[in-house]
Amino acid sequence: MADVFSREKRSAIMSRIHGTDTEPELQVRKKLFSMGFRYRKHYARLPGKPDIALPKDKKAIFVHGCFWHGHLDCKRSKRPSSNVEFWQTKIGRTIERDRNNVELLTALGWKVLTVWSCETRNSELLGQKLKDFLNGPTIEKK
Repeated sequence: MADVFSREKRSAIMSRIHGTDTEPELQVRKKLFSMGFRYRKHYARLPGKPDIALPKDKKAIFVHGCFWHGHLDCKRSKRPSSNVEFWQTKIGRTIERDRNNVELLTALGWKVLTVWSCETRNSELLGQKLKDFLNGPTIEKK
């Protein structure tokens, strides 16, 4: 099936998609700040460059888009019906990269939380999820 948009229009739409400072990421950061937590953004010293890192506590937070990172059982992660092989490969590589980054961070002694963009829609639940993660046990330095 052909795309419903012209090549130029599709290019303009896709150019507005950003990898950093997305709306869900801003919501998570705003919630953390209001809870009194201070953090580092896009912490390049760590594998996967977590969206939010709390180095003192050795905790990292990734804020993932449901579609781009393949959130299971989420209506927003439905894959396109056209160019299926391309999307399977692209999203599959992203899922694998995410898994590897979490493993590397865990091996370094970091606790990792993934917040999905659909979870940022309910501020109360988001706050509770963050509170549970950040107030949980910290990891002793090795």
